[in-house]
Amino acid sequence: MGALANQLAAHMSLESETDRERVRRFWNAPAIAARPGLKAVDLFRGVEAGQIKALWIMATNPAVSLPDAGQVRRALAHCEFVAVSDCVRATDTTQYAHVLLPALAWGEKDGTVTNSERRISRQRVFLPRPGEAKPDWWIVSQVARRMGFGEAFDYRSAADVFREYAALSGFENEGTRDFDIGGLNGLSDDEYATMAPVQWPVLAGSYTGRARFFGDGKFFTPSGKAQFVALAPRPPAHAVGEDFPFALNTGRVRDHWHTMTRTGKSPRLSLHTSEPYAELHPRDAERLGVRAGDLIRVASRWGEAIVRARLSPDQLGGSVFVPMHWNGQFASHGLADAVVNPAVDPVSGQPEFKHTPVRVSLYRPAWHGFALSRRQLDLQAVTFHVRVNGNQFIRYELAGERTPDDWPAWARAWLAQDSGEWLDYFDAAAGRYRAAWLRDGRLEACFFAGPEPVAAEREWLAGLFAHEVLSPNDRMSLLAGRPPRGQTQTGRTVCACFGVGENTIVEAIRTRKLATVAEIGACLKAGTNCGSCVPELKALLAQHDARKIA
Repeated sequence: MGALANQLAAHMSLESETDRERVRRFWNAPAIAARPGLKAVDLFRGVEAGQIKALWIMATNPAVSLPDAGQVRRALAHCEFVAVSDCVRATDTTQYAHVLLPALAWGEKDGTVTNSERRISRQRVFLPRPGEAKPDWWIVSQVARRMGFGEAFDYRSAADVFREYAALSGFENEGTRDFDIGGLNGLSDDEYATMAPVQWPVLAGSYTGRARFFGDGKFFTPSGKAQFVALAPRPPAHAVGEDFPFALNTGRVRDHWHTMTRTGKSPRLSLHTSEPYAELHPRDAERLGVRAGDLIRVASRWGEAIVRARLSPDQLGGSVFVPMHWNGQFASHGLADAVVNPAVDPVSGQPEFKHTPVRVSLYRPAWHGFALSRRQLDLQAVTFHVRVNGNQFIRYELAGERTPDDWPAWARAWLAQDSGEWLDYFDAAAGRYRAAWLRDGRLEACFFAGPEPVAAEREWLAGLFAHEVLSPNDRMSLLAGRPPRGQTQTGRTVCACFGVGENTIVEAIRTRKLATVAEIGACLKAGTNCGSCVPELKALLAQHDARKIA
């Protein structure tokens, strides 16, 4: 089970001699560790120092998710043996692995999950196992058997693991420990397969859980009373100053998850926020000479990232927000945790992701550009890139620190695989170049470059990849990078569920006198599924309609 470095299974404490002895007797184990292991940040410091020589990493991507990511990568590169269990082959962490173990993804797993109200639910398989992928419990058991511990790891199914876990939770418990599902340790395979959701604790002799803790006024402490811990507030470990005057805050965006290893593959989820960015207050941006859409460098004592500038009056002055998700698979310089300081909370070990002193400056490459291509492009020739998966194409945001001597020759060699129709336009005086490669009338790739960020209509160009043959009007407008006159554009995607763009929503608000989110949903379906776009819909209503938002 996944637990912290100071925990034993079934919520017992590694620091408690009583708990250690109990677990030792339950498993008939010759020895139990007597002191906590290293928490994540300290663990990788130990790896780099040579104190830890082997790592087995399961279901996580520490090369992206941990602070001071450069140090984590140095540690992984120097570790004598690294095994990685994952359901994704190519991640920033798997590139350091000596052994890759293919694990099952969520819909392929059989087991249980427990939510924040202590409710245990069965997770049943609804997808076939791909290739050689195996359950985590099976992988661990096979390794243990090969190490000579086969008798202790003789599980045949997830149900076997669950029963043992339930038995341990109730072992010598008698109401002294909060976590107790001993009542479930006798489930048959069929009963486990059909188990209904239940809240723990589930005590021996019962399959019924308990919804409320502490209703009798007793707590799981030696005295039976609640214990309040008084904490003195402390400032961040590193203060902003003259060299690093901004406070970096990291966090999530709406449609991506953790380190983006899976959500980054989804064209739909990439529509809303397609590349890493730094959000600044407009006054801060003005003082720095930064405009919306510029590439900026966010640097700390630990590392740097190059991301797109966003300006918002909602951002606190003196602060910078950068999303945590982007990794080396999707962005060359978008790793937020390369910048984040490695200071941790002294008790929990939680890193200080919300405050790192940074400086912000313009990134000034020789050229900016973007490309859309049906095939994956070799990016060794560009300095900066972001990759965005689309439907039938991949979009690349690009920049280079050296301008090619011959734009047409460079672009054609880079984009065009074989024979076809090549269209291009070059304004040598302005340093602007545009090209497109077609085969049998179908758009295969296009490329736009210039000395400043290129303001072509990416959404319209992306839509051309859905056509088997371009129309004459689309061909004429292709190198202009904008649709023919009179052709409307949906704009930036706001509702990813139904593909509704900002321009479409604004037009409906204005022409149909929409005043509420519900009216937008009835008209366009936006906001009627997952609801994550509702805050943006309210903001658009506030911006474009003076009536009260419902």
